[in-house]
Amino acid sequence: MIPRKNKKNLEANIEEIRNLSFSYLEKYSASKQQLRTYLLKKYFKSPGSFIDKKELLNLIDFVILDLEKNKLISDKFYSDSKSRSFVKRGYSIRKIRNYLIQKGIENNYIQESISKIISNNSDQDFFSAIKLCKKKRIGPCRSEDNRVLFYKKDISILARGGFDYETSKKVMDLSKDDFENFLKLS
Repeated sequence: MIPRKNKKNLEANIEEIRNLSFSYLEKYSASKQQLRTYLLKKYFKSPGSFIDKKELLNLIDFVILDLEKNKLISDKFYSDSKSRSFVKRGYSIRKIRNYLIQKGIENNYIQESISKIISNNSDQDFFSAIKLCKKKRIGPCRSEDNRVLFYKKDISILARGGFDYETSKKVMDLSKDDFENFLKLS
């Protein structure tokens, strides 16, 4: 690796990393960890990258801190917005938490987002399971003849969605009329 000898190269690299991050943030909402990973991959794929990894990580962290200071990127905002959109889609609390952990969000931001969801609706998983049933056309959405035949399959779909057995069973045992009433509430 060729070490950087002058300040102009360092400033050019910082400006290049900053421009890459701006172009990425224009297209996508990202956490700090996602942006860091993107910049690392992008910079190492580019021809003529002569910076060693430690120096590059320091430059990327510097740019990310600058973006965070200017409020262009925020893990707290990312966590809140993603959790709200996932609740609207019918994701379980577990699935939301795992997604945010996977994206590198700090645990305290995840806890704040989850507590906001639970404070709005104490039985959020139940209503999310109802939304998932409507979306996938399972459980109470099926005709009465097919509900018994597909019971295990439907429970499995809800389990893969992150819902516990009690919530899944409660939703699967709803009548069609009750299901429609709960669907209007959610």
